[in-house]
Amino acid sequence: MQRFLCYLLGVSVLFSCSGSKDYDDRLIFRYNESAGITSLDPAFSRNQANIWAVNQLYNGLVQMDNELNVKPCIAHRWELKDSGTTYIFHLRKDVYFHQNECFAPKESRRVTAADFLYSFERLRSKQLAAPGSWVFQQVDRFEVAADSTFIIKLKRPFPPFLGILSMKYCSVIPREAVEMYRSSFRENPVGTGPFYFKIWAENEKLVLRRNARYFERDSTGHSLPYLESVAITFIPDKQSAFLEFIKGKLDLLSGIDLSYKDELLTFDGRLQEKYHERFEVYRQPYLNTEYLAFLVDAEQSVMQASPLLDKRIRQAVNYGFDRVKMMKFLRNNIGSPALAGMIPQGLRAYDPQQIPGYSYDPEKARQLLAEAGYPNGQGLPPITLQTNASYLDLCEYIQGELSALGMNLEVEVTPPSTLRQAMATSKVPFFRASWIGDYPDAENYLSLFYSENHAPNGPNYSHFKNEQFDRWYREASAQTNDSLRIRLYQKMDSLVMAEAPVVPLYYDQVLRFYPKSIDGLQGNAMNLLDLKAVRKK
Repeated sequence: MQRFLCYLLGVSVLFSCSGSKDYDDRLIFRYNESAGITSLDPAFSRNQANIWAVNQLYNGLVQMDNELNVKPCIAHRWELKDSGTTYIFHLRKDVYFHQNECFAPKESRRVTAADFLYSFERLRSKQLAAPGSWVFQQVDRFEVAADSTFIIKLKRPFPPFLGILSMKYCSVIPREAVEMYRSSFRENPVGTGPFYFKIWAENEKLVLRRNARYFERDSTGHSLPYLESVAITFIPDKQSAFLEFIKGKLDLLSGIDLSYKDELLTFDGRLQEKYHERFEVYRQPYLNTEYLAFLVDAEQSVMQASPLLDKRIRQAVNYGFDRVKMMKFLRNNIGSPALAGMIPQGLRAYDPQQIPGYSYDPEKARQLLAEAGYPNGQGLPPITLQTNASYLDLCEYIQGELSALGMNLEVEVTPPSTLRQAMATSKVPFFRASWIGDYPDAENYLSLFYSENHAPNGPNYSHFKNEQFDRWYREASAQTNDSLRIRLYQKMDSLVMAEAPVVPLYYDQVLRFYPKSIDGLQGNAMNLLDLKAVRKK
């Protein structure tokens, strides 16, 4: 009964601004989060659902623009000293926390460098055990030089660090709120963002309201945000959420589900003609590489005498199926076929000219099989590929393509949690995986192949090990010259492709559908939802 009353209160909040429905429609942005939201504490903004909500509530030192450039936020400028190990941030003096009863009196207060010191030390504390604690593994210490000067000292140069600071984990929060709400801070957030928290009936509705004291302005000097409210629903069934969008009850449809992809898109990825007058489609590269991976560690028991230890077999798999056709007929061209390396489109290091990948070449695949001692696949033992149900269609397509080469690929469907555990403990020799960039630097993707990151201690699930790769990786991690670092990234990716511990499938794409009444809804390759500059016509 109490939850139902909270839900009614949330609805009344949305429509209390005016008696006019027209007014509400123009100032309330509605979207659905089918995965649900588990926390509004930025230290736990691990998945997209949490990140999108947290992004409306909090700010950090820096932020990313649509081109993945690091831009000022609460820090209006910064300096880099001591060969790239010391960052000095100069803070704005007009940034205030949301009004909340945790402050005495029930008002607000200005953000200072001490708030960043508290927020960052809290994030990396063992007591909190936050999933975002890893972002400061390169940090030696934090220092407060003055109310508006915050210093971060690294153990060694790490050029991607500024990009890491743009993550929502690194948002600033007030000590007063955490000490007052304690474990319930997750549902009583206090930040500095363009919207403040109003009410959350879990699994029903979350309501955010406009922060009238927000510090950012548009190019004409107008205060942001333009919207009065953000209303998030939690309809778990994607088909039902799609119908709500078609009926005009939602302002955003992000991504596309198999249940309605052909209703919205043609095979070549264009919006179906019947929706041209109602909706816009926004596309942009998404920092997500979908791939298959081989365990290439001969010391693992599951790899005893496995033909997958022969890189010619792995290369044959890479050459043996048509990625372009796969994307057209199974993905409606949502994304791009991975014809280069693991570094996805959207990053500066992505360059098909510098990173030769694999295109469809069945003759080359047959040649490699013959060189490995399996002409036309004769004598080659069955190869088992494990995947989850969401990617069964892609894996069955590859199965059919490889069968034409004489390769017997058996596809096993495994629950996602079971598959992740098997990957982490090296219990599966061939599996489907994906890597969504935590921060916009190619190092994030190449860390999958650094030998010191062998699972379960890191994301190197293939147990790939190459001394030359490791040397280049360490060199790139300390290289502050962007051009030289990017060239090292490309050399590492090329080496990985030659050794073929993985089979890149496709580079994903941000895909958003919204009514023509929405203006200013953009994004970047991190697929971040930023509503501060959105208007409803």
